[in-house]
Amino acid sequence: MTPSSLMSRTFGVVLGPGGGAGLAAPGIVLLMLVMMVVPIPAFGLDVLFTFNIALSLIVLLVSIYAVRPLEFSSFPTVLLAATLLRLSLNVASTRVVLLEGHTGTASAGQVIESFGDFVIGGNYAVGFVVFSILVIINFVVVTKGAGRVSEVGARFVLDAMPGKQMAIDSDLNAGILDRETARERRAEIAAEADFYGSMDGASKFVKGDAIAGLLVLAINLIGGLAIGMGQHGLDFGDAARRYSLLTIGDGLVAQLPSLLLSMATAVIVTRVSAAGDMGNQIGLQLFEDPRALAITAMLLLALGLVPGMPNVVFLGLGLTLGFVAWKIASRKLSADEADTAPQVSMPPASAELDWDDVEQVDAISLEVGYALVPLVVRERGGTLPDRVRAVRRKLTGELGFLVPRVHMKDDPDLAPNAYRVRFSGVVAGESELYADRHLAVGNGLLGGSLAGIQTKDPTFGMDATWIEESLVEEARARGFTVVDPATVVATHLGRLVERHAGTLLGHEEVQELLDSLARSAPRLVEDLTPKTLALPVIVRVLRNLLDEGVPVTDLRTIAGTLAERGALTQDPVELTAQVRVALRRLITGRLTGFADTLPVITLDPALEAMCTAALERERNGAVGIEPGLAERLYSSLADCVAQQDVDGEPAVLLVEPSIRPWLAGLVRHTIPLLHVLAWNEIAETKRLRVVASIGNEQNASAATLEGAPAP
Repeated sequence: MTPSSLMSRTFGVVLGPGGGAGLAAPGIVLLMLVMMVVPIPAFGLDVLFTFNIALSLIVLLVSIYAVRPLEFSSFPTVLLAATLLRLSLNVASTRVVLLEGHTGTASAGQVIESFGDFVIGGNYAVGFVVFSILVIINFVVVTKGAGRVSEVGARFVLDAMPGKQMAIDSDLNAGILDRETARERRAEIAAEADFYGSMDGASKFVKGDAIAGLLVLAINLIGGLAIGMGQHGLDFGDAARRYSLLTIGDGLVAQLPSLLLSMATAVIVTRVSAAGDMGNQIGLQLFEDPRALAITAMLLLALGLVPGMPNVVFLGLGLTLGFVAWKIASRKLSADEADTAPQVSMPPASAELDWDDVEQVDAISLEVGYALVPLVVRERGGTLPDRVRAVRRKLTGELGFLVPRVHMKDDPDLAPNAYRVRFSGVVAGESELYADRHLAVGNGLLGGSLAGIQTKDPTFGMDATWIEESLVEEARARGFTVVDPATVVATHLGRLVERHAGTLLGHEEVQELLDSLARSAPRLVEDLTPKTLALPVIVRVLRNLLDEGVPVTDLRTIAGTLAERGALTQDPVELTAQVRVALRRLITGRLTGFADTLPVITLDPALEAMCTAALERERNGAVGIEPGLAERLYSSLADCVAQQDVDGEPAVLLVEPSIRPWLAGLVRHTIPLLHVLAWNEIAETKRLRVVASIGNEQNASAATLEGAPAP
């Protein structure tokens, strides 16, 4: 490697990807140290004072033209750097004034001399007054107001952060936002909080700088008089004239950038968060309504006609404002006429797509082939709409929420005798039936078969036969269950709705449930949401309950449990487990009715420990239950469920609360007739009878345990 390439790489590492821009901040810091320690010549002071004024103007203009406050997020750091730069200049200029002030007013550079001679006319009394006015404007008005606005703005932004985060989470769960957009909005909220918090502290820099200006002025004046009279033999009048003009000129040179930065601070903190150039916003909002300008013009014209008033000024400004009001009103009138004028347009050559062409997906849709259309059309004797309405009414009462309407339509792509059920556009079930036949389900009491088309019952998967209407009475006499085709479809639809009830419950439905509950228990709903839990979390808990076959009819108990436990956790799985415990009487009552004994299936302690270990592995991202173990577990559970079905009893698997959700998810779709309960979900009024123990070679029989009260 050559020395030149080594030097190039070294400077590349030092400068970084930004090139020389990366040295700006260290350079300014080094410049401050130099100004505080090393004497600066008069010409150098002129350059630095000019640079300070230019920097303050740039900061003020950038603050004005920034579209949004966060676009100038580095403002607090820039304000600190500019304040320290100006204080360093005060130190450097004070050194020059005190060392060289006895030689004349040009000793501290042309900038200070110009402000002392030209701006205040060489009169240090006028200079004191002008300097005092600038300090009062900066310290009492601009700085104090900006500091108060910064403090209140930071407080409001920080207080609003949780609500904004919850709104983003709600939109994300509702599908309004994607993850990337939600991440960007969260980052923007965090940046906004950091910015306004920094501005609250940065406003204190401006306040301290104004106080430092007064102290520096007093120190320069007293020190200059003492040095001029004590060391250089000047009389009091000559020393006062020289050092007063230099001190006031130095103070004015420092106060002008300070006032500009104070204005920039006030502009930034008084901006609203709406995107837009501040100049355009003021122009649009101040001159949007011509009535304000017209009334002001009339008042100025009236004052201009009063004798003794400056008639030319009042009349001139009044006429100008009246002309501007007339132009704005004329422009708005022309725009309104253009909007209301009839538009004659040629029809487009080809129809353009718009949002009306986007077809909304139905919550529940029933599609039928053309041979089944008579079942749907009432004019042709179709009874399917009435059966579906009855099923909706029944399920609404059982599930605890309003089941959405079923959109029935014909689909030419289906087979003539086929029908299909969709939930939110996704196929949930389909089968075939015959509009002119009846379905005989089962094997009958006398055995044998019926003449017809052999099939399976679409709802329960039992053996069935499509028979002619002439064989209906014979089939019933032989013990078959005979149903008409409309009932077959309605029953199948009801079963599918029960299995997919969780997908049908959305944010709007849950809000309706909460609004209904609020009419009888307003304080409960007020404590629940949004104070304790966000609506998406409540929706997730209710969906979990419906997915596991638990209705949400007892909404008061559910809401009370969520309001109590929501302060401890926001996890929907944990909240669902707590709600199931609160609903234990409802859960066990649906399984056994009024019976005192609940037959249960248990797991051997060793097998339960293996399931617990498998759950921990899944949580750590590893493979959970082994395939061989899962297959044996499914097989044993399926055999127990089949035996319980033969005995006419519910199949209930009783496990530890920690693994209940995991096991319920494993068997929900493979063994739908199996109910997985935890020990603390058993009502205290139920007695347990263990009918089988998975993992033991000998099944328990006639073992009866008392149900322990759930906590």
